Amino acid sequence: MADIIHRVGIKAAPTQVYQSLSTPEGLAGWWTREVDGDAAVGGRVGFTFRTPSGEVKGRMVMQVEHAAAPSALAWRCVDGPEEWVGTTIDYRLVAEDGQTTLLFGHRGWREPVDFMAHCSMKWATFLLSLRAAVETGVGRPSPDDLKIDNWN
Repeated sequence: MADIIHRVGIKAAPTQVYQSLSTPEGLAGWWTREVDGDAAVGGRVGFTFRTPSGEVKGRMVMQVEHAAAPSALAWRCVDGPEEWVGTTIDYRLVAEDGQTTLLFGHRGWREPVDFMAHCSMKWATFLLSLRAAVETGVGRPSPDDLKIDNWN
């Protein structure tokens, strides 16, 4: 098994960061504009990704496995790209030095394939979008996200 992990500091309280991770409105501000579903523990949240012209590029559905506001949140992918199904995504928030440190993990990949490398880089850009959304009110959610290669 292989994992994607990232660490980023956000100049805001953990409660503010947690809100952007745990509500459809918050998620739409930094990951993808199309978010639907139930963000409560046991609920499922869907994420649709499109090109700037409107073509659907992908859709993922996450089941909320754990939520401990404002310090931890975990999802399990139940639908989406084959490589994602069964993986988990976790967020840990730690207040330190006047900011919130976000420790991110996308865990349980069966093997480190090229798509995992792509997703690792995309997660990095989306986590910077999260930071911008929380700190300035303006993120770069899909379809306005930073394009990194010919896969998006």
